[in-house]
Amino acid sequence: MTQAPPSTPERCHLLLSQWVKQLSLSNREYNQFAGELIALNRQLKRLEQRRLRIAVFGRVGVGKSSLLNALLGQNVFATDVAHGCTRHQQAVDWCQPINNLDSVELVDTPGIDEIAAAGRARLAARVALQADLVLLVLDSDLTSVEAAALKTLLKSGRPIVLVLNRCDCWSPEQRNALLASIRSRLPAAALQLQLHAVAAAPREPQLRADGLVRSKICPPQVEPLRKALIQLLMEQGELLLALNALRQADRFYQVLKRGRLQRSKTAAQGLIGRFAAIKASGVAANPLMLLDLAGGMACDTALVVKLCQLYGLQIGGPAARQLLGRLSSHNALLGGAQLGIQLALSAVRQLLLLAVPFTGGLSLAPAAPVALAQAALAVHTTRRTGRLAARELLLGSQRREAQPAALLRRLAANDPQVRRWLIDWPELAANEACQLQTLLP
Repeated sequence: MTQAPPSTPERCHLLLSQWVKQLSLSNREYNQFAGELIALNRQLKRLEQRRLRIAVFGRVGVGKSSLLNALLGQNVFATDVAHGCTRHQQAVDWCQPINNLDSVELVDTPGIDEIAAAGRARLAARVALQADLVLLVLDSDLTSVEAAALKTLLKSGRPIVLVLNRCDCWSPEQRNALLASIRSRLPAAALQLQLHAVAAAPREPQLRADGLVRSKICPPQVEPLRKALIQLLMEQGELLLALNALRQADRFYQVLKRGRLQRSKTAAQGLIGRFAAIKASGVAANPLMLLDLAGGMACDTALVVKLCQLYGLQIGGPAARQLLGRLSSHNALLGGAQLGIQLALSAVRQLLLLAVPFTGGLSLAPAAPVALAQAALAVHTTRRTGRLAARELLLGSQRREAQPAALLRRLAANDPQVRRWLIDWPELAANEACQLQTLLP
């Protein structure tokens, strides 16, 4: 009996675990990125253990804690009728059996409007990083604070469900008008998000025997949201875990690459300069055309190998020559133009040298400027080769199939829901790639 192939989350966990082991981090990088590594390993562990996290997010006092209590069916998180009282992040297991998931955590967070504007984006990014699914809770029309937080969450590629709480405060007509208004204020990337109206802790007025009116606590009205969450987790809970792990791994790899490129830029410029000087000296001193070309190719190959070592990539001589071939096909100067000029200059210099016995040495005079021209061309082409090689190495690292970005692209290509969750990610990835290119030598 043949064994069933591993599921997508299992493959993601296997590939990411292998990818982390192959990062070849230095001691400096281990210390510099200790926090990011801990967060990534924690997410990989949760993926392996199938422990999913759902976080509520929103302004203070919108009923985030009450919503979680309603989903839990018991009062676990502290609530305050007058104002929000959550000051620190708290998590509780949701005793709701979900196929393919071992456990689900519900996470309560502080209100975003109690934090200064500069800290809101950081809080939103942190919540998005630590949660596999975010419930953005509203209690009225969408405010500017909530719209800004929503954009930050969307950029993170985190799946979001919108929840309008306190729907018991409005008539059906008012509630429908409010839902339509919220929809109209959403950014384009959020138009496909689910929007549920709930009453997490509804109250109704009650006249007491002494004539005083007091509010009476009523059963929560969250069943449609509960069913929608259960269905989502049943169908795509494992995928949510894998997606979060891939996003965290991709985020860490971008930070790692940026740090390596920043540190290596000066060293790469010096390396290219040294090889340019070596190649120029060899071309100027060598009278034979074939040796010029062979020596130049050997020098460029060695430069590519050294650049790979500098950027933490393993590559041998044949692979380096293949890279040089790709560079030549993409660059006219390194292709036909360079070869033609180099052949012409070498031929002229050889003719001048052969003519020495017949000219009494006078033909040596123009041979020197020709050699200098060859040397200048060698310097220029070597520097060009080095810069293009660094760029090709960066692009090649982004195309590797086992890397987080490649796995994300594959998931998005095969799953329309993942494409909707990652709607802003391609643009962000392109911007990140452009920023990395500025760090090349």
